[in-house]
Amino acid sequence: MNAPRWFKIVAVVALLWNLLGCFAFASDLLLTPEDVAKLPAGQQALYAARAGWAVAATAVAVIAGALGCLGLLLGRKWAFPVLLLSLVGILVQDYGLFVLADGAALAGPVAVVMQGIVLAVGVALVLLARKAMARGWLG
Repeated sequence: MNAPRWFKIVAVVALLWNLLGCFAFASDLLLTPEDVAKLPAGQQALYAARAGWAVAATAVAVIAGALGCLGLLLGRKWAFPVLLLSLVGILVQDYGLFVLADGAALAGPVAVVMQGIVLAVGVALVLLARKAMARGWLG
């Protein structure tokens, strides 16, 4: 069964969202010590407190998110487990950011809201992929 038009539109928007995440992650990796020194003190502290595994989880989250959305666009069933992997990456990243590094105190409420949106989108994409499989839109 062919997916409805709205599904394809949502998949394109979600892919663009995740590609922005990939760009932001790549930009973060390319920050020089001089760039980090220009950040506000709280962001510098958060940057220094990040664990390597949390950074790796971010990579998994954004790359799997982009690939999973591509899978949705292509109508592939593998989109579901890949988007689920992305959601796990988001959860691990958030654990490192907000539980271990106290990112809410270091980066402020904007970071909390933004990560809340990221988490909500991740959950929504997993639910969308599950619905698409159940409806036969993914083959």
